Amino acid sequence: MKLNYKRVLLVGMAFFLISAFWQAYDAITPLILTNHFGLPQSVSGAVMSIDNVLAVFMLPIFGALSDKKNTRFGKRTPFIFFGTIAAVISFFCLTFIDNYQLSLIVKEGIPEMVNLTDEATKALAREQALKLTLANPWPLIGFIATLLVVLISMATFRSPAVALMPDVTVKPLRSKANAIINLTGTAGGIIVLILGMVFATSKNLYMQYTGYVGAVCGVMLLGFIVFLLTVKEKKWAKEMEEDTIRYGIEDVADSSEEKGSGLTKPELKSLLLILASVALWYIGYNSITSKYSVYATNILGFDYNFTLIVAQAAAIVSYIPVGIIASKIGRRKTILAGVLILATAFSIGFFITPTTPEVIMYPVFSLAGIGWATINVNSFPMVVELAKKGDTGKYTGYYYTASMAAQIVAPILSGILYDAIGMRYVFFTFGALFVFGSFVTMFFVKHGDSKPIAAKSKLEQLDVD
Repeated sequence: MKLNYKRVLLVGMAFFLISAFWQAYDAITPLILTNHFGLPQSVSGAVMSIDNVLAVFMLPIFGALSDKKNTRFGKRTPFIFFGTIAAVISFFCLTFIDNYQLSLIVKEGIPEMVNLTDEATKALAREQALKLTLANPWPLIGFIATLLVVLISMATFRSPAVALMPDVTVKPLRSKANAIINLTGTAGGIIVLILGMVFATSKNLYMQYTGYVGAVCGVMLLGFIVFLLTVKEKKWAKEMEEDTIRYGIEDVADSSEEKGSGLTKPELKSLLLILASVALWYIGYNSITSKYSVYATNILGFDYNFTLIVAQAAAIVSYIPVGIIASKIGRRKTILAGVLILATAFSIGFFITPTTPEVIMYPVFSLAGIGWATINVNSFPMVVELAKKGDTGKYTGYYYTASMAAQIVAPILSGILYDAIGMRYVFFTFGALFVFGSFVTMFFVKHGDSKPIAAKSKLEQLDVD
């Protein structure tokens, strides 16, 4: 039993285009809302949380809908097909509404921020942009309406894309397959960050993003075309079922005698503590990632693109070592170490100022990437480990409910504090405090570590995580 790496890589093209989109969306949307429309950080944060609000109820719905579909192209492919096309078109159209807003700014005579060096002058320019928006809110209304179309389009195929890998991969190989999927998605994000450097998205705060978004949409369509031309969903799913029978792999849904599905009180306590930890570190982490482009550009004067590339590269390098460490010392201890690493990185970030050499930010974000990889690789398996037979999907829902709810809260709460106290003093402090808080909750977790499984042969030990 060996993993078909080529097949998983091709299935991962759906994750490739999804990651490419979110990397671009998270980078330029807060810049547009803050600089072009002049919205306060709290309002901008609320808009940035819309995708997470939609995800909380749309991801389960469309995941379930795709389970029931049975077309000649498969269950998941039709959702990926129509969702991608709608997302690419609406995302590209979004830039024309932004361009119209920029034309009003130019007509009004508001100075271009690219020529501004003083933060107080930049703030004044944003106030003028806000007055312009309040006087004529229709461009903002059109922007948000189109943004909703973009986000709904992405939400329609996110769960089907997630479900496709298990559909075509036998159960014992899904952990390895998921690692390949994540690496494929990371590659899409890095390509978009490189495009951000090419188009200098962090240099001109009044730039038109049509060319940049067009290039991102081109990357998305490239992954989409490769997916459509190579992935044979129905054929591969049938082969997976045949392999499951041939290798005698037992599925939880087909178990002979189902055990009790309830948790003991200690297990329930651990589950709640894990979910609380997930919520806390996602609030801290998302508060940084959702507004770093704004902080780096408006406060520090740094190029946010390369900094994020460094963080993602560090995470990629960490995946395999983190897995090895977790298998030796356990998931909980590994996560606690990752939490400390991430919180330390954010704490150091507080002391970086506009006069600090930009290169200092690279080791800080390398630490952040390593810390986040250490947490992310092990947290979801801890939740699923507590699931009884037949409950894996339910416990997956628990995990994503905690993470998505946290990502709704993070940009709004942090945005309110940015407006009240100042982004310079709150940005990294806020993230570090919440990540440190997750250390406390995770420290008291007693259940959810991996359970050793005896392999039937030496060869199987190589194939099963």
